[in-house]
Amino acid sequence: MTKKIVVTGIGATSPIGGTATESWDALLRGESGTRSMKHDWVEQHGLPVTFAAEAKVRPEEVLERVEYKRLDPSSQFALISAREAWADAGSPDVDPIRVGVDYSTGIGGLWTLLDAWDTLKEKGPRRVLPMTIPMLMPNAAAAAISMSIPSRAYARTDVSACASSTEALANAYDHLQKGLADVVIAGGTEAVVHPLPIAAFASMQALSKRNDDPATASRPYDVSRDGFVLGEGAATLILETEEHALARGARIYAELAGGAVTSDSFHITAPDPEGSAAARAMLGALEQAGASIEDVRHVNAHATSTPVGDIAEYKALLRVFGDLLPNIPVSATKAATGHLLGGTGALEAIFTVLALHHRIAPPTINLTEQDPLIPLDVVTSPRALGDGPLLALSNSFGFGGHNAVVAFRSYESN
Repeated sequence: MTKKIVVTGIGATSPIGGTATESWDALLRGESGTRSMKHDWVEQHGLPVTFAAEAKVRPEEVLERVEYKRLDPSSQFALISAREAWADAGSPDVDPIRVGVDYSTGIGGLWTLLDAWDTLKEKGPRRVLPMTIPMLMPNAAAAAISMSIPSRAYARTDVSACASSTEALANAYDHLQKGLADVVIAGGTEAVVHPLPIAAFASMQALSKRNDDPATASRPYDVSRDGFVLGEGAATLILETEEHALARGARIYAELAGGAVTSDSFHITAPDPEGSAAARAMLGALEQAGASIEDVRHVNAHATSTPVGDIAEYKALLRVFGDLLPNIPVSATKAATGHLLGGTGALEAIFTVLALHHRIAPPTINLTEQDPLIPLDVVTSPRALGDGPLLALSNSFGFGGHNAVVAFRSYESN
């Protein structure tokens, strides 16, 4: 028997807010989280891109000093958002053996790794910190969360580039269906605003180079889009079976109705230009949700602001929705937040959940001239989604051809 899986808590630390609520409010106001970087290393390395979407609230302002010192920034962000989500869910009184963690990252503890390499070269092996490996490993965030919020059912890590945290949500859905846990802490994190990834992404011609106007650099669907903006932060959702949530009197935001993952098997960085596998992921999420394309009232698109990626996703959407597509409001929230890589899917899932909960589609900023090759109904100011049952998709696609899509349903309709 299929169980209903619901969202009872949300938490985020993002380029536009220190909490999920702050991030949502800033998104609705049309704020941009992209700013010029103030670090000495920007000029030191002569970086071709001098801006990023850095987290608005720094971890050292939130965490205890001992936590801050023993965690890579990626784990710091994860712990902050997970604690917020857990508190938002009412700090459930649950036996830890019935609590699981499905968490993700695209790259992991990069700051720790590269700092340790510098230390080794400059000061020798005896000065490399003994905590280096536990801090840099990709599963460090999941481990930190499971120890802070006792989670003994399991603690798993998804690493699928920019699809990572959406895949984590799809896996959490499956784990709850299988009865592996009653409550799952699911999400993703990333902290790679560092000179090496910036130089590498710029070398790939993947980043926007609008150094003179950073706030408008991320501009999905615009004819002048020239690449994505590197972001950082984390987002977490508390998921549980409806039966468990109702039994403890929890507030329910929305239903996680289904999810699916597919692979392009096409190219290590470029998406399949026809979007066939991405389309199958969307259809798979709808099938698991027991929904049809006619039920979809909103899409939070992956939409990174790259010339090729935005068109590929449009073609995937067209494959799925056909003649219905012009009537579906589409939001591209990376215009405001930048691209959080492994954390981006979870953040956009929260925006999708809140869109259903408040019945408002968030705006896509920086769209001044829409690409005629992408004739979507792009939401450019907050838009009411209307009455009745609502179903929305949240898309994530990553290097390696990873595609992950989750479907959410408004809870009020059940």
